[in-house]
Amino acid sequence: MWNIKQQFESDGYVVLEDFLSEAEVQELRSECDNLIKNMPQESKRTVFSTVDSNVQQDKDTYFLESADKISYFYEKDALGPNGELKVDPQLSLNKIGHALHELNPVFRKITLDERVKECCFQLGYEDPVVVQSMYIFKNPELGSEVIAHQDASYLYTEPVKIVGFWLALEDATVENGCLWFSKGSHKSGVHRRYIRNPDKDSSNLLIYTSQSPHYQKNGFTAVPVRKGTCILIHGQVVHYSDANKSNKSRHAYAFHVVEQKNTKYSEENWLQQSEDTPFLSLYKN
Repeated sequence: MWNIKQQFESDGYVVLEDFLSEAEVQELRSECDNLIKNMPQESKRTVFSTVDSNVQQDKDTYFLESADKISYFYEKDALGPNGELKVDPQLSLNKIGHALHELNPVFRKITLDERVKECCFQLGYEDPVVVQSMYIFKNPELGSEVIAHQDASYLYTEPVKIVGFWLALEDATVENGCLWFSKGSHKSGVHRRYIRNPDKDSSNLLIYTSQSPHYQKNGFTAVPVRKGTCILIHGQVVHYSDANKSNKSRHAYAFHVVEQKNTKYSEENWLQQSEDTPFLSLYKN
């Protein structure tokens, strides 16, 4: 088994090759195909973007209410003005989230796997819970850029203790939008937050607490990986991915784990649990 803690604390991320078997990768891919067959009708289609300052998720309750559901988010260039698809349905999606780990048995099984629990144990997590999950498509010539960010901006705890599991379901290359990391940047604190808007009269349900910091691109390292690889992502490490301008997709399954013991999950975070849907305990399932 891997020995991850030292590198995680030093670099802010760890690459674990052959985390998933070929059969497990194919099982997740096939289950995603099943989910696509249940895509919502035109009127319910919502665009997701980290780049556009006028993004729909800031104003749309569909995103805000997706914490305990399996919801579908589309690429901006895939939809017409009335929500009609301009491309093949298989190519239209940005991601499916945010409760795959809870509601879908195939994704739940992988999320609760002993390999995941072992990683969290090595990182010192005593009461870890899974707070969200996403199937990310990064489709050819449509998969949009994900700007440089820290996961803790969106899923903030005090103190910060969050780890992302990013599982490559296809080869991730520089050409099709692999992850880029600013090694060691997790030691610089949380740079901004993405929160529920305290101004109840505003049309924006969610806001950033400040403008996006400017990060020098030459400070980042590309991390191309083979399918089946898992990248562990510290909640404060700055990372991004470019738009996919190639003819090959870059599917991935990602989920985030936070520590509950001696931490406080922020009530300002966009994603909130409820009494009916508490966060999924990793060690107790």
